[in-house]
Amino acid sequence: MKLAMIPARMGSQRLARKNLRELAGIPLVTRAVRKCLAAEVFDEVWLNSEHDAFAEIAEKEGVAFHKRPEALGSNEATSEEYLAEFLQSHPCEYVFQVHSIAPLLQTKEITSFVQAMMKGNADVMLSCEEVLIECALDGKPVNFSFAEKTNSQDLRPIQRISWSITGWRRSTYLSAIEENQCATYYGKVDFFTINPMASHIIKTEEDLRIAETLWPLIYSDK
Repeated sequence: MKLAMIPARMGSQRLARKNLRELAGIPLVTRAVRKCLAAEVFDEVWLNSEHDAFAEIAEKEGVAFHKRPEALGSNEATSEEYLAEFLQSHPCEYVFQVHSIAPLLQTKEITSFVQAMMKGNADVMLSCEEVLIECALDGKPVNFSFAEKTNSQDLRPIQRISWSITGWRRSTYLSAIEENQCATYYGKVDFFTINPMASHIIKTEEDLRIAETLWPLIYSDK
């Protein structure tokens, strides 16, 4: 069984009630739900929140609602904590976390991501943007050399994790939790490249304005 899980906390430090903010007239969280349903690759779609406002949205959209403990809706709660709590309550083979704050992730990318994980043998699949430009860390080259100038198209791309969509094998994830290991990256990890715009995450008002500008240029509700 494959579950889609959309996390939606009510609180937010940088953009108040961000999951309920609208893009092109529709709340971000509602868009995420509708895309998961339209992808037609999930057995169940769940909204995961500490706040009952999202239960009303789940009911209206015809999906399930998981009410996490209030403590797991705080700024201090980690994704590993709320995901583990969800998985302990819902038996499945795989869970796919789809972030509402990545509204430029298209339905077809959700479908392709899930299909790719099903064809492979990964315990974790991370969505990423391939950055084809010279990159450095702490002033030291990562994918190029100071000894020569290389054309950008000849560089090895950097895989920037986006978190727009992520997949985990439930059994492996919970095993890591039991062993007090980092479950997020536990087991065999694969990467799936998505469109750079699908990697755009909304955390601030400026991020939302950027998404509004890009929306009519690149997004299609198909």
